[in-house]
Amino acid sequence: MLKTLLLLPLLGAALLALLPSRRFDLLRHVASVVAAATLLCAVLLLADFDAASAEIQFFETRPWNPRVGSSFALGVDGVSMPMLLLATVLSFVAVFSSRGIRSGAKLYFSLLLVLEASLLIVFTARDWSLFYVCWELTLIPLFFLIDRLGGVNRHRAALNFVLYTLGGSVFLLIALLLLYDVAPGHSFAMADMAAGGRQLPVRTQVLVFFGLLLGFGVKMPIVPLHGWLPLAHVEAPSPISILLSGILLKMGAYGLIRAAATLPAAALALQDWLALLALASLVYGAVLAWRQTDLKAMVAYSSISHMGVVLLGVAALNQAGLSGALTQMVAHGLTAGLLFLLIGLLYERTHRRDLAAYGSLNRIAPRFAVFVVFALLASVGLPGSAGFVAELQVLLAAYGRWGSWLVLLSIGVLISAAYALRAIRCLSTGAERGILAPGAGVMALADLTRSECAAAWLLSIATVGIGCYPSPLLHVMAASLVKLTRQFGV
Repeated sequence: MLKTLLLLPLLGAALLALLPSRRFDLLRHVASVVAAATLLCAVLLLADFDAASAEIQFFETRPWNPRVGSSFALGVDGVSMPMLLLATVLSFVAVFSSRGIRSGAKLYFSLLLVLEASLLIVFTARDWSLFYVCWELTLIPLFFLIDRLGGVNRHRAALNFVLYTLGGSVFLLIALLLLYDVAPGHSFAMADMAAGGRQLPVRTQVLVFFGLLLGFGVKMPIVPLHGWLPLAHVEAPSPISILLSGILLKMGAYGLIRAAATLPAAALALQDWLALLALASLVYGAVLAWRQTDLKAMVAYSSISHMGVVLLGVAALNQAGLSGALTQMVAHGLTAGLLFLLIGLLYERTHRRDLAAYGSLNRIAPRFAVFVVFALLASVGLPGSAGFVAELQVLLAAYGRWGSWLVLLSIGVLISAAYALRAIRCLSTGAERGILAPGAGVMALADLTRSECAAAWLLSIATVGIGCYPSPLLHVMAASLVKLTRQFGV
């Protein structure tokens, strides 16, 4: 089932390459069926997953390059299983919501499926060489998706994204080669490199961990490594923004959790510094989101703030903190995906993203208004949403370690509430004045269709489901996190 999960998007991309370029609806329908089948495979994999076991499950390995000790090793544990489900859900929503793609549709849907396959391999790789290759492979489809189909500044956005990520990947590669040098038998297997890394002196571990932190920190992103994110989000097509914010950022956090497991002494030594970076990102992202008038830029900067919460949970290095970090990764993926879905649908209708361009959605397009209000409130951790469960766990985990410093977390949450309420006021309340179309005055706005509502309902139900009944998600992660935190003496 794991091999089927990884091969389906690649086979789908190959099938799309054989279809006529002008059959836009056929291309989208085939891509949607492939994405739905991949999601079904992930659900079936979850059904066979033993949450009580902390071991790597569905493990299989094939020699890739025996001379250098690399292998095509795959497996799933409680840390990677939620990420697989999130990636398949958001990929399906991104494909399903790409109705407006006409120019270059074949290339667009093919690259989207290749990107999904690369993401899934990153989350299932048990060999650092395979992880690194697919980590870099995600750059290729994203570069062309932004550069060919993005907004006015798409070339600059695509180039910034690639240069930032490649710059961080240089340090990531150097760190991995240093770990490879001390791994038993010179192997890239994650277990072997972790065994070698734990034998290093603490100072050496810290230096290697810095390299991993720079590589993963660019993708999260951590302040001040975030420069690529706002421009890429604003210029990318909205379905691609769903994947950028919903799952691409989680690759960095996932890699950082694996790095902490590989070099536990370094993670403990840098614990306070990681928390400081987390609090800086949290407040900085919230303040900049508060000052934005462009809807996509607002959600992009809020993502920096939310990933600060993830980093704070990782920095706590205890089960509650790591559980909160993973829950926040899932919660943010769902809410950011919903926000970018709605913003993209608004933009398709009006070609405007400025808050000032919109009138009272609650009268003009009530279904839009309901989902926008829900998504904005869920993004700031409204009780009953997944974000509330995540932030509560992180707060409890971090308070025992840093005490009153957690007032910065509260400030970040308050600022987040301020920009969410401001956006709600601009979009869904006030005088009914229609939508200001560029150069055409006031125009009508078509409400969400049934299929668009279905995609929004999928993400909304998942958000509320985790918020009201988080036990299944926490149970999937628990055994693996207990095993992980033992390395930190917790």
